[in-house]
Amino acid sequence: MKGHYATAISLSLLMTTLLPSDLSAQEEVSKTLLGNGSGIERKDLGFMVAPSLGLTRMDGAGVALFNVRAGMTVKDRFAMGAFFNTSLNEIKPKSETVPGLYMDHRAFGGFVEYTAFSKKVVHLTFPLYLGYGEVEMDGESGPVGLDEADFLMAEPSVLLEVNLLRHVRFNMGGGYRFVGNTTYRNMDQSDLRGFTAWFGIKVGTFK
Repeated sequence: MKGHYATAISLSLLMTTLLPSDLSAQEEVSKTLLGNGSGIERKDLGFMVAPSLGLTRMDGAGVALFNVRAGMTVKDRFAMGAFFNTSLNEIKPKSETVPGLYMDHRAFGGFVEYTAFSKKVVHLTFPLYLGYGEVEMDGESGPVGLDEADFLMAEPSVLLEVNLLRHVRFNMGGGYRFVGNTTYRNMDQSDLRGFTAWFGIKVGTFK
């Protein structure tokens, strides 16, 4: 009997030791600005979509960009997938000598992203875009037969991110667009590279 009592006491002590540790783990939640936090997601893999708007300059002209990236998340720390962005306005390069023409810009490719301290309301995330871009001159009635320029591009970015709700985050920050060797009309790669200011949202399943 004494052996049984000793075993029962040992099991009770073991459960008492383990239970608080398990409960404290269950209380770990991602803080959010609105709502009750994200709770604990048991899945290490998730999915995210992040549309954003950007402001930059190309050949001395202001450019508004729409960008969207989408892909898989791993433990709410790493993400990878594909992106696409396009100009929203008619770009008027300063070096263009023919009146009535404007430039379009597009880029697409892949991205990788690292997010630091994602459980905090405010944290940092670092997307890196790697892909292929192009510019083309158009007229009021569409393409004007001036071909297009294609180039490789890379854009490392730093974004300040805010957990708004369980599956919604807001971000803003900037990146620098590097452009491979290219020429088009009176422009080269130095006219197409530059800083971009970004702001947008990220929607997804986060651990």
